[in-house]
Parts: sequence; structure tokens; C-alpha cells
Amino acid sequence: MVDTPEADSGTSAVAKSFALMWGLDEPGTRGPKRGLSLDQVIDAAIEVADAEGAAALSMSRVAKQLGFTTMSLYRYVDSKDTLITLVSDRAMGLPPELPTGVGWRAGIEAWARGVAASMRRHPWYLDLPLAAPPMGPGNMAWLDAGLAVFAETAVPESIKLQLVLNVSLYTIGRMRVAKEMAAGGDTDEYPALLSQVLDPRRFPALTRAFAAQAFDDDDVDWDDADLRFGLDRLLDGYEQFIRSYEPT
Repeated sequence: MVDTPEADSGTSAVAKSFALMWGLDEPGTRGPKRGLSLDQVIDAAIEVADAEGAAALSMSRVAKQLGFTTMSLYRYVDSKDTLITLVSDRAMGLPPELPTGVGWRAGIEAWARGVAASMRRHPWYLDLPLAAPPMGPGNMAWLDAGLAVFAETAVPESIKLQLVLNVSLYTIGRMRVAKEMAAGGDTDEYPALLSQVLDPRRFPALTRAFAAQAFDDDDVDWDDADLRFGLDRLLDGYEQFIRSYEPT
């Protein structure tokens, strides 16, 4: 077994990742520098994940991508967990420029579409573990942009945070489900197969849905349509909730 360098005693993986992301800790202190930087390590990890998926992310694979030894990477990143935390912040990029002067709903819709677009650029992002809260500069930029959308509402700041996080969790969850279902293969036969066994006495509501061809619209981009439908219904609820804070 090969021993690998460990984080400094008393320093958690979360704290180490936080320090690296915000430039509070200087990487490359173990041994002589050899023309490598933390940014290069993160960028190489994203290249690996883009080509081979999140499962391929390892210190040895990223080192190979860079043409360095695995041990040399530990001068910059102390563990695979830290590497994944850094990659998850970088991969999301920065939020798009959101519309202004059009109300909070148009703003948060554009924000959610931006989140979805970032994940479509790097689908493997959805396979990364959610082991720590978002805390890097990239994620903070997204969070700040989302909160700014609600700046003109009368909702308390703590509630604004919950509104943004709820949209984020919905979008991530919906994108994750769509990705996993797509990986499961072709589902074109699904309606035809079920129509053979559904008993209208046992499944009356479902039978009515099939009879109305609710599952048969081949012209619909279901991934996008389902995302937008759910988001619209979520924001319908937000409309009522935010209105409750307005003076009567």
C-alpha cells in the first residue's frame, strides 16, 4: 500500500477546501515547485470528468492528465475529497447576467435556467457527492445573484435565502432525475407496454391519462418541459407567499 500525504492535523477537509478556494492557503508547499498551479489541477480534473465522467476523478488520473506524478499533486491538493470540492465549485462557472426591472419571477426563472444550462455543459456534475454546503467563490456568486432577484420584495432576508435554495434544490433534483432516466435507455415502448396490463377498475385515473394520450406527445422535449412545468408551479406558490408580505 502506498501512503499518501494527509491534511494537517486539526484541519478538516472542509476547512482545507475553503482555504484553497478563497486563496487563504498557499498550495505547493510540499517540496519544490515544478511549473504547476492549483488552477491547472482543477482545470485538468474538469477535462477528465468531461471526457470520462465523475467516476474517473482521482488524484492519479488527474496527475496523468497533467503529465505529473500523483505525489506531485499532493503539493496542491491534499486529497480526492478536496479535489472534488474544488471541481464542483469551478464547474458551475458564473451566473449569467439576469434581467433587471422585470420583477423577481423573471429573474429567478432566468437564474434557474442558468443553473440547468451549467449542468448540461457538465452533466457529470450531477454525479458528484453533496458532502458539504456550497462555499466557494463560484457558488457564492450564484447565491448572491439569486438573492439579488428578491431584493425588492418585502420578504425577510432569511426567507429569501430559503426561496433561492428551494429553487436550486428543485433544479438540481429535476436535472439529476432526467440524467438518470436518460441513462436507463429508450422508453418509447413504455406507454404501449403498460396499456396491455392496466385494468381500468384497478387504475381508473391512470387509464384515463393513457386514454387521453398524456404520454404520447413525441414533439415535446420532456426534460425541458418537465423542468419548466415544475418550476412554474413552484413559482406560482412563491407568488402567493411573497404577496403575503406586502402591505395591505
